[in-house]
Amino acid sequence: MNKSVKKLCLLSIILIIISTIIIFVMGRTYELRFANNKNVNDYQVIVENEIGEVEVLDNTQINGERIIKIKAKREGIVYVTLDYGEYKEGKVVYVHKGLVITDNNYFGRSTWCEVIPISISIVLIYGIYLLIKKYRTSVKENLYQYKNIAYLGIIIFMSLFTLSNILSIFNYQGIYDTINKIINSMSVVSFFLFPIALVTFILVTISNINLIRKEGKSLKNLLGLFLGIFLCVSTLLPDLIYKLLMKSQMIDIYNLNSIGPYLYNFIESLVYLSIAYLECILIGTIIVGIKSVRRKVKYNKDYMIILGSQINKDGSLTPLLKGRADKAIEFRNKQLESTGKDLIFIPSGGKGTDEVISEGQAIKKYLLECGINEKNILVDNKSKNTYENIRNSYKLIKSKDANIGYSTTNYHVLRAGLIATEQGLKLEGIGSKTKAYFWINAFIREFIGTLYSEKKKHIIVVSVIIVILILMLSITYLANNI
Repeated sequence: MNKSVKKLCLLSIILIIISTIIIFVMGRTYELRFANNKNVNDYQVIVENEIGEVEVLDNTQINGERIIKIKAKREGIVYVTLDYGEYKEGKVVYVHKGLVITDNNYFGRSTWCEVIPISISIVLIYGIYLLIKKYRTSVKENLYQYKNIAYLGIIIFMSLFTLSNILSIFNYQGIYDTINKIINSMSVVSFFLFPIALVTFILVTISNINLIRKEGKSLKNLLGLFLGIFLCVSTLLPDLIYKLLMKSQMIDIYNLNSIGPYLYNFIESLVYLSIAYLECILIGTIIVGIKSVRRKVKYNKDYMIILGSQINKDGSLTPLLKGRADKAIEFRNKQLESTGKDLIFIPSGGKGTDEVISEGQAIKKYLLECGINEKNILVDNKSKNTYENIRNSYKLIKSKDANIGYSTTNYHVLRAGLIATEQGLKLEGIGSKTKAYFWINAFIREFIGTLYSEKKKHIIVVSVIIVILILMLSITYLANNI
């Protein structure tokens, strides 16, 4: 267990102790509020102390409300009624062990119960603070790491949950009411999620069609389409399960004394929270991807690797590859102007079966045409993919302490940096502009890569979500069956 987790656990324990003490000390008295537009003399307070027992301490009227302050005397259930003659208004209070009073429900509102969501918010805010520190430290160390995306996605998810918890403080009606609001909010989430998932599916489908037309059919070019289908199916899943349970003779989803409604609520809440979590990770991927492109690269490079891609049939550069070469030349010129330091280009890429020369040689030819001195060019003409581009290019560099950059297309900067990190290399990337439809698939590919690479973190988060859901539903079950 690392120091951050220990600190979070210690804070949680301290706040649990403080909250428990406050509720046990302050919770022995409670103010019942009744709407009252009658004359003070037109009512009678009736306290039925059949099981538990309370004592009426005060009876006042403020702003149209009749406020009756009670004190716990004995554990059990007590009925407090205002009898106006023409009609009666009653409330149920529960006196717990330790003589703590809750209103209307076993896990209902008590005096100073707001300390619970306040404590939870403090723990969540501190947890977010620790994650932000980890994220900032990790980015400073190396931006191109899957854990940066994971950290950022979890921070976004926890921030949304924390905001929801903070808002609940202002109208906190006890644990039971809060849990019901959270569970019921899942159906509201479904209302908004499906249109978003559907629009995402449509946009990704259009993007993938353009990508396939330009780049050909491949599994990686269909990733966005698969994600869109997954989001749509997942969003509809709870409704499908609900209909199946409706037809089932074994589970009654309306009987609060049975397991049926709690099982359905668990599945529904888990699906929607999981989708929300995945969307936060995807947002984190997009942010880190954009940040990797917009990051200002230092003008101190000794080498600039130009990552290869498909060339034209006559051996000339495609617009995409030409953009990478031009971006590298532009950087070199700005570095010369800024610091007077020149760099060595490493055009990288092997010869495909349908190519007349290697991609590395084609890039070298273009660099020479642009006035780059041949002595400032080292060629890697064996690489077949980005992993080999970086590995083979690095082998050409004699000084292992050199400052190295790489030039690629903007959507590919993050992926190339992640691949370099996998090889233990710390490189800085620059990106040339390209078509928008490349971006969507690039983001989704790194999103999937993050889920796989940082699976331990995600398993922990989802496990915590499951434990919290089980705990919440257990409380609602107990509240309805005590």
